Amino acid sequence: MSTLSSDVRADVSAWIESTWDPDRPLAEWRTLLADCGWAAPSWPVDCFGRGLPAEADGIVAEELARAGAVGVPVGVGIGLAAPTILAHGEPELKARLLRRILTGEDMWCQLFSEPGSGSDLAGLTTRADRDGDEWIVNGQKVWNTSAHHAELGLLLARTDWDATKHEGITCFAIPMRQPGVEVRPLRQMNGHASFNEVFFTDARAPADNVIGAPGDGWRVAVTTLMYERRGAALQRPRFSAPNGRTVREATAEADEYFATYSWYPQRAGRADLVVEAARVAGVANDPLVRQKVASVLALQRVNQWTAARAAVSRKLGRPPGPEGSLAKLAASNLAKASANAHAAIASARGLLTGPQSFLGGVVAEVLVSVPAVSIAGGTDEIQRNIIGERVLGLPKEPQVDRDIPFRSIPRNSTH
Repeated sequence: MSTLSSDVRADVSAWIESTWDPDRPLAEWRTLLADCGWAAPSWPVDCFGRGLPAEADGIVAEELARAGAVGVPVGVGIGLAAPTILAHGEPELKARLLRRILTGEDMWCQLFSEPGSGSDLAGLTTRADRDGDEWIVNGQKVWNTSAHHAELGLLLARTDWDATKHEGITCFAIPMRQPGVEVRPLRQMNGHASFNEVFFTDARAPADNVIGAPGDGWRVAVTTLMYERRGAALQRPRFSAPNGRTVREATAEADEYFATYSWYPQRAGRADLVVEAARVAGVANDPLVRQKVASVLALQRVNQWTAARAAVSRKLGRPPGPEGSLAKLAASNLAKASANAHAAIASARGLLTGPQSFLGGVVAEVLVSVPAVSIAGGTDEIQRNIIGERVLGLPKEPQVDRDIPFRSIPRNSTH
């Protein structure tokens, strides 16, 4: 263990011992964490951190868990918005928004995807027009988790229709609880309603809520997407037994947030269940089934090694890179292989739902949920392009619309 690691561990351990009170209100405890710099120790000192190396975040998290204490909130705010603001925000914006993310005062959602642009994110047509000290926003976004109870949204909108499609985009922190913002839930084919669509009708974003510079939104979005592909908003904290007010409130907060993702294990294919499913179905000795199961377990082990490599990279303080695309594509391949194995094991029974069905209907939910993993957070095709260009050094895919004004690009609608 390095001297720095030992010093950080000793310092935060002493601070926790002198400060932790399990019966504090959660908001009060997180305020103390933020004000002392221990909520995000790797952040700069002027951004409520301590300016320590990235490994300090893990050390502090370990010491908080050891003491049964609570850390920062979960979600898009800490996972996506905060690293994006840290990388691109002006000092005033950082001072105004980052602390409220650490204390849990503001919940965020991500407002990138649109019904008409799909994987071509740079083709977005939600527009923002400058009006004095504000921008007026009109358009539609889709697949927006937490939009129904978020205070702020990380929004991409087009602000220059005469620039090329990648250069005319701006990133905003837009207030969600205002007239002109309508959030509607989307019902999925697996019965869940985890996402929303959001409609903007003359909604307003303050001019000083621009993240980066006007027209620089694509570069800002790339930062967000790198964190999204490594699952930065989906890392559930571990708490001790809820024997105090702080932990009880933090547990309730996490339960509410992760209820949205209750079907995500099924979306991932439930590779952990293929062996049990084969045994329950009485086909564990079938040679074809065994081949499928072995293939799933091999892919799962390789994915674990890839994830471990990425974790070491994060611990060394390296920003997320193309390994996120490798991991996401690998997860998609594993999910599809698992669904294929479950279908072979359960046969027609796998289509039945309800508590009396095969494995309580889990297989049926796997079969209708797995297609989502190849789409959400960037399609498999997008990940292959990133890997080809950034890992293998292949030439970029030809884009005939890259260098012409966005206004001149044919679209299904006119603006």
